[in-house]
Amino acid sequence: MTRLLVLMMVALLALPAAADQKSAWQALREGKAFLLLRHTTAPGTGDPEGFRLGDCSTQRNLSDKGRQEARRWGKLLVRRKVEQPRLYTSTWCRAQDTAQEMGLGAVESLSALDSFFSDPDSQAAQTVELRKAIDKVPKDRPVVMVSHQVNIKALTGVAPKSGEGLIIELPLADPPKVLARVRQP
Repeated sequence: MTRLLVLMMVALLALPAAADQKSAWQALREGKAFLLLRHTTAPGTGDPEGFRLGDCSTQRNLSDKGRQEARRWGKLLVRRKVEQPRLYTSTWCRAQDTAQEMGLGAVESLSALDSFFSDPDSQAAQTVELRKAIDKVPKDRPVVMVSHQVNIKALTGVAPKSGEGLIIELPLADPPKVLARVRQP
C-alpha cells in the first residue's frame, strides 16, 4: 500500500513537468520560442591542433552514433509538428552535420553560433552577438539552432549534454527563460 501511494505521488509530481513540456513545444511551433541544440555526439573535446573551419577532415566530427541521434531529432521534431523550421548552425562541421542529418530542410550557417572553446576571452562578445542574431532571425516559422556547449552555457547558464536541446522563450529575457530541457531522443 505504501509503495502504491509513493508511486501515485511521483506520478502527480510529474504532471506539471509534462504540461510545461507540452506548452514549450507549442511555443516553439508558434514562434514564441526557439530550440537551441548542442550538436550530437562527436567524441572528444574541443578540436585537434591546427583544425580549420571549412575542412571537416581537420575537425572533431560526428560519430555514427551522433548521426543517428541527429536523425532521431529530425523524427522527434516531425512528431512534435515542428514544421519547416529555419535551421541555423555554427560553421563547425559537427553542428552543420547535426542539422543536415535531421533531414528537415536547408541549413544556414550563423557565425554567432560558432564555438569560442579555444578562445574563452571572446565569450562575452560572442554571447552579445548571439543575442543580437537571435533577435534578428525571422520568426515566421519555427527556429532551430545548433551550437556548442560553451555557447549554450554562456547564454543560458545550462551546460547541455551532446544532443540535448533547450526550448527558450522569445523575445529573449536577461537571462533567457528556458521553457523546457529536451534530452537527446
